[in-house]
Amino acid sequence: MAGVAEAATSGGHLNGDLDLDDREEGAASMNEEAMKKKRRKKNSLAFPTGCSLNNCVVHYTPNAGDTTVLQYDDICKTDFRTHISGRIIDCAFTVTFNLKYDTLLKAVKDATNTGLKCAGIDVCLCDAGEAIQEVMESCEVEIDGKTYQVKPIRNLNGHSIGPYRIHAGKTVPIVKGGEATRMEEGEGYAIETFGSTGKGVVHDDMECSHYMKIFDVGHVPIRLPRTKYLLNVINKNFGTLAFCRRCLDRLGESKYLMALKNKVLNLGILNPNPKVLTTKENHQVSPLSHNYLNGFLIL
Repeated sequence: MAGVAEAATSGGHLNGDLDLDDREEGAASMNEEAMKKKRRKKNSLAFPTGCSLNNCVVHYTPNAGDTTVLQYDDICKTDFRTHISGRIIDCAFTVTFNLKYDTLLKAVKDATNTGLKCAGIDVCLCDAGEAIQEVMESCEVEIDGKTYQVKPIRNLNGHSIGPYRIHAGKTVPIVKGGEATRMEEGEGYAIETFGSTGKGVVHDDMECSHYMKIFDVGHVPIRLPRTKYLLNVINKNFGTLAFCRRCLDRLGESKYLMALKNKVLNLGILNPNPKVLTTKENHQVSPLSHNYLNGFLIL
């Protein structure tokens, strides 16, 4: 599936500029019918398709009306998750068209492969992070006549994955100095690395398109009928899996923003996942993610 998505993304641009609105629609097309039926929570998308550009690292997907167009010099971070009966695959790759970014992409690929080689039962996660950092920072890239050391983004990391739970509690750092937590038998992980030409730090933006119900939120009393209705829609179609505004649009929902914000800000039922940015617009970032389960690399 990752190969199909990557080929579709790359091929689309070579035939001309690609509207991100159309690209996100294309990546989700295989799931549109499933989203309309009760089997939505059994096998479908597990996270909105990300199309993060340049210094935006993750958690950008077009809201309705977005007119952003992919350009030749852009770095597009494509990420998506699918699941079958709650078993989630977390995939991310970087799409570029200008060859000047090839060295950056190779550095991130090498770092991710290093993390995969380190992974295994009883491995300390901090040791994997140290190995990833060593490989990443050994690389230099030249972009537009300026040389940069590739730096891992220290406040982003990989993570364990559980049934219907994209972040299951353990983190896989991509720098040294993390906790000495160990991988255990039966656990699944997303080994993902993020290489940057900037300072290696990111921050949340105000704009948000991704939302996800808190996994262990429990019962929260709701008084407003519209908010209660929207929560029922979310529970029925997404459960604890992430969704975006466009997912609600496809279900025929409208005028939901006030109820959505009410639950996010006041009731503590949902977590917003805003865009994540580097400190400067001219800093370039490339991620790569693969999955690891009991000694098997899942592609």
